[in-house]
Amino acid sequence: MNKLVAILFFLAAAPRLQAQNSADSLLPGATLEQCIRYALQHQPAVQQAGIDEQLNDYAIRNRLADWYPQIGANYSLQHNFQRTTSFFNGVATPVGVTNTSAAQLYLNQTIFNRDVLLANRTQGDVRLQAKQNTEARKIDLTASVSKAFYDVLTTRQQIRVAAENIARLQKSLNDAYYRYQSGVTDKTDYKRAQITLNNTTALKQSNEAALVAKLEYLKNLMGYPTYAPLAVVYDSLQMEREVAFDTLQQPDYSRRIEYRQLATQRRLQEANLLYQRNAFLPNVSASLGYNFNFLNNSFGKLYGNNFPNSFVGLTAGIPIFQGGKRKINVRSAQLQIARLDLDIQALQNGINSQYASALGAYKGSLANYRASKENVALAQEVYDVIQLQYKAGVKTYLEVITSEADLRTAQINYFNALYQVLASKVDAERALGLIAY
Repeated sequence: MNKLVAILFFLAAAPRLQAQNSADSLLPGATLEQCIRYALQHQPAVQQAGIDEQLNDYAIRNRLADWYPQIGANYSLQHNFQRTTSFFNGVATPVGVTNTSAAQLYLNQTIFNRDVLLANRTQGDVRLQAKQNTEARKIDLTASVSKAFYDVLTTRQQIRVAAENIARLQKSLNDAYYRYQSGVTDKTDYKRAQITLNNTTALKQSNEAALVAKLEYLKNLMGYPTYAPLAVVYDSLQMEREVAFDTLQQPDYSRRIEYRQLATQRRLQEANLLYQRNAFLPNVSASLGYNFNFLNNSFGKLYGNNFPNSFVGLTAGIPIFQGGKRKINVRSAQLQIARLDLDIQALQNGINSQYASALGAYKGSLANYRASKENVALAQEVYDVIQLQYKAGVKTYLEVITSEADLRTAQINYFNALYQVLASKVDAERALGLIAY
């Protein structure tokens, strides 16, 4: 009964536990740091890189296991229907017995083997190479998540501003309509207001549809459940403060994961070159064995007597001539190193070019951002003044529409410029190697 109660309790609690675990894997309010942290834990590509590290470690351990003694056993049982015949002094004589059985215990110990020696010498760099591949994926993922996060925030801000514009335009439309009803203006004023309101509403709906797609893209980068909502949160002032970036920094090649990966590959190629040069060295191993031999014509008495034998031996295999294979492999390994040196040189040039391009894009985006921010304030001031003048009968409604369009354009340009400068900053940090794990 106690076991039955325990089983029933577990079955009743299982859905709650599953729901709790599912809820724990969600983000009620996602900041940029939380999104990046979540992506590094749940993104399949990063998880695959972690599995690759484990597989790589097991492959190394499997290769190094050849250094340990190899112990095994063999067993055989044979019944001869016809024994082997031997001629001795012209007389055919059967030899051997009808039933034979043998068992062997053996031990092999590798003393010197250049394959195992290479695995032992390069195990540190091979493990480092796997870790660097994981780090490279994390860096790329961090940059992508950051850009997608900023893109979502920018679109959300555009939707918020569009909603404010719609409220303002609706009030302006009502004022224009009442002025038309009272005979102060003709119907063109409120018709223009209706056109502007329709365009702004359509822009808001377009941004709302785009926001859904951008959120799904961000969730895909994070490995976030598709069924769960993702509410990104951010401080607008903090977002503007993150625009700052030290443009006097210079690239340090050693910070870039690509450079460190090539350096690791070069060390592995140097070890391979030494391995090829040592192709003339022998493979040496020692062996030890003990054999149980059972021989009898009667199967029932087969295991009654044992005729054992044992041995110990030393084996050395020395290559004498391989058709020039050693020289070919040595030259091939040297060319691989030379090619890696050119890859390193090309990467250094590419890093300089990449950083110069990212820095130029950042400076251009920063200038555009500052101008757009100032234009928003100016456009808002112009719109407020013309709106007052229109109500006083000094300005026409066409000028109100024009100033409102200028304000809306300035606001859209501001948020686009804010996204561009933040994305350019991420690219510049990526080029400098400041994003690291």
